[in-house]
Amino acid sequence: MKSVLTGLRAWTVQRVSAAYLLFFLLFALAWVAVHHPMSEAQWRAWVTSGGMREATMLFFAALLAHMWVGLRDVVLDYVKPLLVRTAVLGVLALGLAALGSWTALILIRA
Repeated sequence: MKSVLTGLRAWTVQRVSAAYLLFFLLFALAWVAVHHPMSEAQWRAWVTSGGMREATMLFFAALLAHMWVGLRDVVLDYVKPLLVRTAVLGVLALGLAALGSWTALILIRA
């Protein structure tokens, strides 16, 4: 069975997600430098306005994909016993899925 995120695909996910993370962070820093939000209400209004909610959700999706590829590669390189590797990757996948679900719930409710 061939893995979906190996070689060029994993490299592409890593690079595309890194580019989006950089773009989003630079945009957010520029916005904060210009608008100086001071209260939680101002932050909430910004994050839930226009397409910012979707851009933030995409940011966290890119972050989770980036984390999965990087951590998966570390596990594949350093955890040699197959059962342990499978267990570690399963726990990692569940943890990242839980983080993604939690983030989505927070952004949807905001």
